[in-house]
Parts: sequence; C-alpha cells; structure tokens
Amino acid sequence: MYCLRKVTLSSYKITMDKLYTAAILYFAAISLITFVVTASDKIFAQKNMRRVPEATLLTLALFGGAVSEYITMKLIRHKTLHKKFMVGLPVIIFLQAVSIGAITYFMFFK
Repeated sequence: MYCLRKVTLSSYKITMDKLYTAAILYFAAISLITFVVTASDKIFAQKNMRRVPEATLLTLALFGGAVSEYITMKLIRHKTLHKKFMVGLPVIIFLQAVSIGAITYFMFFK
C-alpha cells in the first residue's frame, strides 16, 4: 500500500505519493540535462569549440545530476583524469545519499 501520510507545505496538503512523483520527475530531468551537457562538452572538446565551464558541470552535479554525470563521464571517457571530478563527484553522491537518508529517517521515524 502507498503511504497516504499528509505533509503540510506552505498551507497546501500534499500526499507523499505526489512528493515522490515530483522528486522522481525532478531527478529524471536533471539527470537528462546533465547527460546532454556533459556529452556536449565532450563533443565541443573534440571539435576545439567553446567548452562548457567546469563550474556548470559541478553545479549540475550539486543539483542532483551527480550520478548521471559520473556515469556519463566514465562511459564517454570525459574528464576522467581530473581529480576535481573523479573525487568530487563521488563525494557529492555520498553527501546527497546521506541527505536523502536523513530526510527519509526524520519524515518516517521521528
């Protein structure tokens, strides 16, 4: 059964199902955007065109695209020698997983 626990956000009553759906759609969208931007940067690098700034790639990772970016970089072999990405992305992924775990814990067990 689905959890029908109500959460009040800014005077709106939203079911957990709607929050889960919104979260899944958000992470799907940010992952797709991150994939496209990372793959585009690889293509731009090969064609000696203007590149996507590293700050943009890391910002997308911080907003939820870290897993997508890490997998994309490994698959297309892009920025795999940059420690900023190969160490930074797993750290971001870990911190995001801990955050999601903490939010889930406090929502359901506290």
